[in-house]
Amino acid sequence: MIKEVCVESFSEALAAEKRGADRIELCDNLYLGGTTPSYGTIKMAMEKLSIPAFPIIRPRGGDFYYSKEEIEIMKEDIKICKSLGAKGVVLGVLTADNKVDFETLKELVDLASPMEVTFHKAVDELKDPVEVIDKFVEIGVKRILSSGTKETALEGKDILNAMIKKAAGRITILIAGKVTNDNLDEVVAAIPSPEYHGKKII
Repeated sequence: MIKEVCVESFSEALAAEKRGADRIELCDNLYLGGTTPSYGTIKMAMEKLSIPAFPIIRPRGGDFYYSKEEIEIMKEDIKICKSLGAKGVVLGVLTADNKVDFETLKELVDLASPMEVTFHKAVDELKDPVEVIDKFVEIGVKRILSSGTKETALEGKDILNAMIKKAAGRITILIAGKVTNDNLDEVVAAIPSPEYHGKKII
């Protein structure tokens, strides 16, 4: 089982690694849901951590419908992550009517290669995240971070399990939504997946 810890500083990443994290989602400004960390933070994480750290590529808080300029910023940040040796990045792009912007997503996935791309909780804005899984697989997204459109993983368990079934091992469903060290066993029993995500998962 992979336990991914969401952090908003290098010191938190280091502490999470010491406590047994398997992977880090590296962010800034978690009160906004996470924005892209600084160049220095990413560089330090790549140099000092012995576990993978996936920076989030998100130029601002708020919705996931980005301007052309914001998409260009995301592309530049992806290039920086690649140049610093990141194994993966976390991102999500939607259209104005809350559908996945697959055209832009494909550009970002292609640019990020060979880094892995996790599509983050923007997927939970969709009416039916199950129906987009085939397209994610086709484009080359490696995992989907989701709480099943609900506030918590346990509330979203039916949708999450439907996503896992549809994924059929072709793409990883990374289970999120108030997953903590205290309720992890319950979440695993209700939603069997190889990967789980949370701020307090360890």
